Amino acid sequence: MDLSTWALLVIALVALLGSCLQRVSGMGLGLIGAPVLSLLIGPVAGVLIINVLAAVNAVFQTASVRDNVDWRKFWLIGPLMLAGAIPGAWVVHSTPTAPLQVIVGALVLVGLTVTTFMPDHMRVDGKGYAMASGAAGGFMNTLAGIAGPAITVYAQASRWPQKTFAATLQPLFFIAGAVSLAAKEISAEEPLIPTAPWHLWAIGIVAMVVGLKIGTRIAARTDARKARRLALIIASTGAAVTLVRGVAGMI
Repeated sequence: MDLSTWALLVIALVALLGSCLQRVSGMGLGLIGAPVLSLLIGPVAGVLIINVLAAVNAVFQTASVRDNVDWRKFWLIGPLMLAGAIPGAWVVHSTPTAPLQVIVGALVLVGLTVTTFMPDHMRVDGKGYAMASGAAGGFMNTLAGIAGPAITVYAQASRWPQKTFAATLQPLFFIAGAVSLAAKEISAEEPLIPTAPWHLWAIGIVAMVVGLKIGTRIAARTDARKARRLALIIASTGAAVTLVRGVAGMI
């Protein structure tokens, strides 16, 4: 995998901005990085790099917000991500992804729209819904590098408080990145990660640490309502980008 200086700079910027936004709203790296890197270096390599960086970033983010993680919901959602990642890896290696990206993006947008305008007295919650969001997140992360929107739909429908939702997303993103990466490596004909230069990972990690520090300062001055709104905007944008990518791939 040969990367130009400009490509490395873009990756560094994506890692910094994504990590910063993720600290403030709970998500950001995958939603920003996946479409940008897919266009820059290709959908397979781009999403693969984001899977790795997102997993590492999730470790940093989890350490920063560990006191607010809802571990009960984590254990409901996290294991089911593996169930979604396995078919996602099969799709990546054996099926054109454009039509599926259209379906994934459209479903998430519909889900976010419905749950956003759901009356306050209506609430959808339960173990089954949480587990389903995990499977959907694992599939979407493997296919397109984004797990957040699927879980955001569940968070909106269940009225999950923003503070614990954003914190719990972080270990979930680690699971999503790890299982997606493992599923792709196992199903690939030859190893994928060793083809990436070592300095790519060094640049990405440094940029994520800087972004996390900036995001921590911003998060301290941002109330939960604004953070929730930002999370919804980012999730909707990620779903819309996935939809557009799918449509463009079909044209």
